[in-house]
Amino acid sequence: MSFSFFKPSRPKTPVEVAKAIKDTLAALDTKTVVEVKALEKALEEVEKNFATMRCMLSGDGENEPNADQVTQLAQEICKEDVISLLVHKLPILGWETRKDLVHCWSILLKQKVGSAYCCLQYIENHLELLDFLVVCYDSKEIALNCGNMLRDCIKFPSLAKYILESASFELFFKFVELPTFDVASDAFSTFKDLLTKHDTMVSEYLTAHYDEFFNLYENLLTSDNYVTRRQSLKLLSDFLLEPPNSHIMKRYILEVRYLKVMMTLLKV
Repeated sequence: MSFSFFKPSRPKTPVEVAKAIKDTLAALDTKTVVEVKALEKALEEVEKNFATMRCMLSGDGENEPNADQVTQLAQEICKEDVISLLVHKLPILGWETRKDLVHCWSILLKQKVGSAYCCLQYIENHLELLDFLVVCYDSKEIALNCGNMLRDCIKFPSLAKYILESASFELFFKFVELPTFDVASDAFSTFKDLLTKHDTMVSEYLTAHYDEFFNLYENLLTSDNYVTRRQSLKLLSDFLLEPPNSHIMKRYILEVRYLKVMMTLLKV
């Protein structure tokens, strides 16, 4: 009796993993999407490569990740513009692949090359990616994935500041009242992080955009949705009571218009 022995395939290097992810994501072009079988095959390849990336970044359950490989993978993903592909191809990815992406996104953002966060720097140079993620709340299939990715970004002051001051921020006043409850709740969690994670920055924003912000916020406090009203009132107290916002709070409570809103809410 003869036996055949097969050598296990050599593990991919970080450079190879980054290139494989880039190539398979780039393959999800318009032509591929139109052809169902080609799309299925392309998505399978993407899923395999994402699983490899997740294993390299967080270990396989038995072995811890190699710190040098993790750093190198993050560096290669930035160098090869994979970050941009990860975001823009998100709507077409399968459920399991999106789950792996959210997991990897959190790890990648924390990686330093030298003294710098390489993926953070990449996003700072491609801020339109944040606008894309915000707008994705309008797509309930990927809204929760985008919400997780946004909240990871908001932990960094520079990215939170951009979203606060961008036109995209106003969309949250709509998203927190979306008819799909879990999407609306997730949008509110992101909205809350934007207004509470970096108190000094928020104070500067509210000082510069007082009228426009509180005009919009009044709509939440007077919403027909009880949950929206209750959550918005609690959030209002959370950020107004932060020490850097004391001057904002004094201005707010002295306005008869907003006092009437508060009195109405107390009667409910």
